[in-house]
Amino acid sequence: MGSKTVGVAESDPLGWTAQGVEIIPIDEEAEVFGLERVAELVQARQVAGFVVGLPKNMNNTEGPRVEAARRYGAMLEAKFNLPVDYQDERLTTVQAHRMLVEEADISRRKQKQVIDELAASLILQNYLDRKGQLTARL
Repeated sequence: MGSKTVGVAESDPLGWTAQGVEIIPIDEEAEVFGLERVAELVQARQVAGFVVGLPKNMNNTEGPRVEAARRYGAMLEAKFNLPVDYQDERLTTVQAHRMLVEEADISRRKQKQVIDELAASLILQNYLDRKGQLTARL
């Protein structure tokens, strides 16, 4: 979740892979969080829960953006009565940028349109992978 957009991704029914869905415009300053669009997606896609990225600092401390992400997660939980998990998102935007520039050779203008969606996919994929590793150990 950024201050201007929220990237949305979903997993396959088995919870193995993440795919980007869309980018929802928001305006954090005006307290417009795109929850109407989230509600449409929850209904259309039979959402069972949310994963919100936590933009921790590189030294693992939490700053104002983590607080904003937790507030957004609390809003999702209150509005939809669905569980919210959090996933460390350090370097996912950098990874998404690298994938778009170095691997896909996508123009800078086009990158701005898809980077949040790709970053959301990476955050969700990291969550699914971590969850799978934890399940495998049990």
